[in-house]
Amino acid sequence: MKKLSVFFLLLLSYASCFAQNSDVPEMADIMESNGKIYVVIATIVIVFAGLSVYLFSIDRRLRKIEKEK
Repeated sequence: MKKLSVFFLLLLSYASCFAQNSDVPEMADIMESNGKIYVVIATIVIVFAGLSVYLFSIDRRLRKIEKEK
């Protein structure tokens, strides 16, 4: 079973090498030419910053609760 799954994994990776076409521009290149890549990057940064603030606030609350006990 393990050999069969490794075989299919290698077969899929082999097929994906030939599926790439250099004539078609990459999605990042298209988005960069339109200026949309900056919107995507800004959205990712905002989401990451929000999650970070949320996790730090939870950490502070847990420390406060642990000190009370």
